[in-house]
Order: sequence, then structure tokens, then C-alpha cells
Amino acid sequence: MRSLVPYLAWRHVRRRGLQSGLTVVGVAVGVMVLIVALSLTNGFVDELIRSTLKATPMLTLESYVSGQTLPNDPKVRRALADHASVTAVAPFLSTQALIARRASASLGITARQGYTQIVGIDPALETRVLDLPVLKKQATALAQEGGIVLGASLAQQLGVLTGDKVVVRDITGHTTELTVAGTFQVGNELIDGVASYMSLANLQQYMQVGDQISGYHLRLSDPQGAAGLGVTLGDAFGLRPVSWDSLFANLISQLRLQKAVIGVVVFLIVLVAAMGIANILVLTVSEKTEEIAILRALGATRRQILAVFTVEGLLLGATGTLLGAVLGLGVSAYFRLQPYPLPGNLYFITQLPVRLQATDVLWVCGLAIGTSVLAGLFPARRAADLDPVDVLR
Repeated sequence: MRSLVPYLAWRHVRRRGLQSGLTVVGVAVGVMVLIVALSLTNGFVDELIRSTLKATPMLTLESYVSGQTLPNDPKVRRALADHASVTAVAPFLSTQALIARRASASLGITARQGYTQIVGIDPALETRVLDLPVLKKQATALAQEGGIVLGASLAQQLGVLTGDKVVVRDITGHTTELTVAGTFQVGNELIDGVASYMSLANLQQYMQVGDQISGYHLRLSDPQGAAGLGVTLGDAFGLRPVSWDSLFANLISQLRLQKAVIGVVVFLIVLVAAMGIANILVLTVSEKTEEIAILRALGATRRQILAVFTVEGLLLGATGTLLGAVLGLGVSAYFRLQPYPLPGNLYFITQLPVRLQATDVLWVCGLAIGTSVLAGLFPARRAADLDPVDVLR
């Protein structure tokens, strides 16, 4: 009688081929959409972190008073660099400014302007903190008086190329003309459209602050521990810590919340498909009432009858889950190999990122199969509770 359970379950599934197929497709679509949606959300978070850490220090230590400068103390820099969790330290000076391309009536060029966060750096030290090769390539140009490196989107907004002149006016009213030494692109529009770099000495001269700096940029061995380490170092040196994740905390939280909401919404698709499984089993029990009674009279136990319909729900759910997992992995792999471009003016990244997590796939599959089995328990219990005497009478 052991082979009776899978045999009858398979016969029931085959007998309602169209309904069974539609139910399997419903489960598969839910699983596929959920896997792809979670992979995209994971990709968005990872791409945000990757692109952010290219041009954003893992940890910044600066004055508690906004805009206040500090002495460029080599002892402080060495003390920070000696910390076990710090791999590189670089002093910096920053200011906010309006930046514009000059108009030229003779060439028919109109003026364009925008906002920029200018960061003055020592290229030799800063390239150990940031992963921006252009800073190393343009070190000589930056060292020359009047050189500036712009984010690619900012340069495009201004309509300037390498070698063009731009006019900068900071919040104190100082105005100067600079030469575009190069551009950089990290793929994060929140950075590419705003940030620009000058040499530390040139920006100090422009801002007339002598040898003062705004603070220190730090590269850490573990970027995830930036917030905790920042509190420790900030207390030790009397500086305000700003970790990379705090700068984009709202965006990261929104993406994680979006992942949770997507999971709930798409789960409803799986739930609807599971109701289809329950519907098939209820109809099967209604049609097979007499056959179930005969099986019970011939010696089939209540447990075997329960197992028949539970296995039937498991077959439908597992088949749909397996199909959905294959499709979900296939779609995710396709978008990973062939990234879909995104408009940079609408999103903070320029292509659709995808990152598969084994844990996501496993819990999605487990959730789908578990829901399918649970959906089949009620009709299975109803079949097992049939009294063969009453039915045959």
C-alpha cells in the first residue's frame, strides 16, 4: 500500500491536467517574480554601497561647528593612521559653491551653471582612501594652479570638456576661474552630479584659510563598522564622525523597506495560487468520495488517505516552485549579464543591478512549498475523515 499514495496523487493531478497546469503556472509566476524582485532590491543596495564608497570616504572626522576649519596637524593624522581598523588617512578641505561655464556670444555658447561640493585633497593621500583612478591620473593637473576635476554628470550639465574654463563662486562670495583637468564617473548620480575635486593647496589659497583643513577622510578595513569606530575616534580626538552609511541612511532604509513590501505583495500571488491547489483538492475529494470510501473499506488507513491529498498538494506546489525558481534565476542571470540601462536623472544609478542571494531563493522556495502544503491540508483532512460506512450506505 506504500506505493498507493504517490500513485493516486499522480493520477489525480493528471486527471485535471488543465487546472493542475494553471495552478503550477500560478505558483511559478509568484516564485519567479519574488526571486527577481528580491535580487533587484539586493542589487540596488549593493550598487549604492559600491558606487558610494568609490567617491565617499568610509569615515569622515570634522569639526562639530559647520564650516569651521581645523589645523592640519600631522600628529593627529599619524595617530589616526596608527589605529588597527584604519588603513589610510587623508586631510581635506571642502566648500559649497556655484559653478558655471562662461557664455560666449562669438561662439554662440550660452551660460550654464550648477551646484557643486568642492573637495580639496592631496592626491597622493586621497587615492589611498578613495577608489578614483582619475585623481591619480590628474595629480599633476590638479597640482597646477586652477585645476579642477568634475563629476561626469556635472560636466555634462555644464557642457564642458577637459581643458575648458569654468567660473566658481563659493558661499563667501569669492569668485575665480578654473580649468577642467578631467572628469570622473562612479555610476551614482548623487555623486557624479555634484562632487568636484581640487588640490588641497589650491583650495586653501582660494578660500584664504592658510594651512587649515575641514577634517580627515579615513579608509577602514571593515566599512560596515564605520559608525561604531567613528564614535570611538570622534570622542578620542574631539571631532564629529560622519560615516558613509549615515549619509545615505534614508535611501538604504527605503530600499530595505521596499524589499519587505515587495515580499509581502508578491507573496499574495503565491497565496492565490495556493488557493488554486486547495480548489483542485476540494473538487477531487467531492468527486472521489465513493472511491475513497472503497479504499477505506479495502484496508486503506486514514493516514494514507490524508497522505494522498497532501502529496498531491506537494506535487503541485513543488513543481510550480521548481519551475518558478528556474525562471527567476534565469531572468536574474540575464539582467546580470545584460544590464538594463536606467536614466541617471531619475535614479541614482545608471543600470539595473542584480544580486542573487542563496538565502532569498531558499526561503522563497520554502515559503511557496509550505503554503501549497498548508492549502491542501483542509481538503486532505476532509477526505481522511470520510466515514466509509455512511458513504457506501
